Amino acid sequence: MGNHYVYMIRCQDDSLYTGYTTDVTRRIKMHEEGKGAKYTRGKGPFVLEYCCEYATKQAAMRSEYAIKQLSKSEKERFIQEGKLNDVAAEKL
Repeated sequence: MGNHYVYMIRCQDDSLYTGYTTDVTRRIKMHEEGKGAKYTRGKGPFVLEYCCEYATKQAAMRSEYAIKQLSKSEKERFIQEGKLNDVAAEKL
């Protein structure tokens, strides 16, 4: 594929963070070191809940945006099912 990933991590406070990267391992390490997104600073340790590879950056960014539009309960359902629901898929 194209080495473009969308991932979701669960923070220690049970919140979910969604992001885009080209290297999931490196990016999670950055979050753990407090060098990731401002939102995740001080909220570790983290658990990788979801990761999906995309062929293009554009496709990954569209998916990331759609996931970020979901409510927390929709994100939890998304993690369980491993796919976007119909409402989120329409946003892609």
